[in-house]
Amino acid sequence: MHETVVTKEIFESVLLHAEKNNAIKVVSVNLRVGELSDLSEKWIQQFYDYFSKGTIAEGAKIVIKRSPIILQCDSCKANYVVKIEKIKDSHCPECGCDKANMVAGHEYYIGGIEILQ
Repeated sequence: MHETVVTKEIFESVLLHAEKNNAIKVVSVNLRVGELSDLSEKWIQQFYDYFSKGTIAEGAKIVIKRSPIILQCDSCKANYVVKIEKIKDSHCPECGCDKANMVAGHEYYIGGIEILQ
């Protein structure tokens, strides 16, 4: 389960930034997760709860917002959003080309941390 490693990295980063900002409590962690990412929201919260036990981050709520899949056309370089179920049959809306590179949709990152000082 790769959620364990990912969540540990998220927790360590949250704790580091919270301590640098003199937090007394981490209230929530806002994550941006690409639509193609297979990270499970349930497991991220459970592993986060495990790692944060006994720290200022204990009890923080993980809030996940999914980022859309964005492709860049190989031909005209236009960026466009595509639904997950249409990704294999997508065509550039500008020029119709069916070849593209992924710009976004598989990433995860911390979008913000809510703390009490």
